[in-house]
Amino acid sequence: MHDIKAIRDDASAFVRGLTRRGMAEARALADDLLKKDKDLRDLLVRLQNAQARRNEASKLIGQAKAKKDEAGAAALMAEVAGLKDSIQQGEAQQRELEKDLRDALAVIPNIPADDVPEGADESANVAVTARAFGKPPGINAPKQHFEIGEALGQMDFERAAKVSGARFVYLKGDLARLERALGAFMLDSHTEKFGYTEMSPPVLVRDEAMFGTGQLPKFEDDLFFASSFVQFDSAMIGSELVAADVWQDDKDRLAVTPRMGRKGMLPHRWLVPTAEVPLTNYVREEILSETELPLRFTAFTPCFRAEAGAAGRDTRGMIRMHQFSKVELVSITTPDQSNAEHERMTDAAQEILKKLNLAHRVVTLCTGDMGFGARKTYDIEVWLPGQNAFREISSCSNCGDFQARRMNTRFRNAEGKVQGPVHTLNGSGLAVGRTLVAILENYQQGDGCVAIPDALQPYMGGKKVIAKI
Repeated sequence: MHDIKAIRDDASAFVRGLTRRGMAEARALADDLLKKDKDLRDLLVRLQNAQARRNEASKLIGQAKAKKDEAGAAALMAEVAGLKDSIQQGEAQQRELEKDLRDALAVIPNIPADDVPEGADESANVAVTARAFGKPPGINAPKQHFEIGEALGQMDFERAAKVSGARFVYLKGDLARLERALGAFMLDSHTEKFGYTEMSPPVLVRDEAMFGTGQLPKFEDDLFFASSFVQFDSAMIGSELVAADVWQDDKDRLAVTPRMGRKGMLPHRWLVPTAEVPLTNYVREEILSETELPLRFTAFTPCFRAEAGAAGRDTRGMIRMHQFSKVELVSITTPDQSNAEHERMTDAAQEILKKLNLAHRVVTLCTGDMGFGARKTYDIEVWLPGQNAFREISSCSNCGDFQARRMNTRFRNAEGKVQGPVHTLNGSGLAVGRTLVAILENYQQGDGCVAIPDALQPYMGGKKVIAKI
């Protein structure tokens, strides 16, 4: 969320930042925001003046009555009544104007940092050569991960489709264990080497949490939600209620969600697209002490995404799923710590790939390829021999104070003075499913088996190879 005062004080900087993001309408957008802001501030002045006059007139009524000036008192009473009505109407208008301004600000992306490369799409991303690691293995006629997994008899998309639809998978045997092993291995690395605190967060969250990290309102179509309602049996109205749970992923049924106020409905919850949501919102609406910052959290959770914009992309395999597992990294810092924390977080994510000896590269995303809430993002891309390409396995983003304003999270210094919003950062450390994909493709053997990386063997009961079952 942007600070309207900052836009008011330096609209040109706001316009430049959005223009760098490719928003041609940035000037018009700024002008509209400033008009909404002026209308609101003008109304507040009128309300203050009306309230002051009402208070003054109320005092004068007593003075008029003391002087037996009934006509004057009556006129003043009529004026006070009119002012009361006017103030009530003005306060209702104030709420409307505040909501209008807040809603307009809520869908505007973050301003990119000055050192973010400018560009319209991923073709303008810039490789961070100093962070590159390893060389792609030489594999003769490499297979893709779904070919390997299905041949092993441990990856089943067809049965998953019968149960849940497209973009779901059953993992079996050693592949199911490998997924669990990867999560544990990643958590151990992040907690033991990098000092993150392991968390087990909720994976169902409220509207406010999704708003805080920027998923709502702009990206509702990419989310799944669950809702419960009280179902009325016509034979039992007035005597007994029958409860039923309804899990919904059909946006056509959004009209019957609790937010629409249907009788008998209970509040719904969103399924998290990433543990970034509950981990970052852990400190929502709080004032933190500077001495406790940075806070660093990590969690291994399922994640749920509708992939509304992914039609026709990665339709086979585990690259783009509706349900997947991920280890998330979140940091809460002071503004002067956030840039260094961004580099440190990226180090933590890369460490996993280095320990697994998986070739990868790091790119700085350009202004046109960054996520909504980010001011700077590093993407880590792992080599997949079966696709003969680097594919994203982690995004590490510094969001600055953008999310903190939406969550109303601030910090105070050692003297107890509130300094302003904290900075928040998040990153995948890593996407577990995609790491499993990378292992299958990079460690595939000529006989169809898959070698288990040395670092994971203790988590796999000492096994060195995954073989067909």
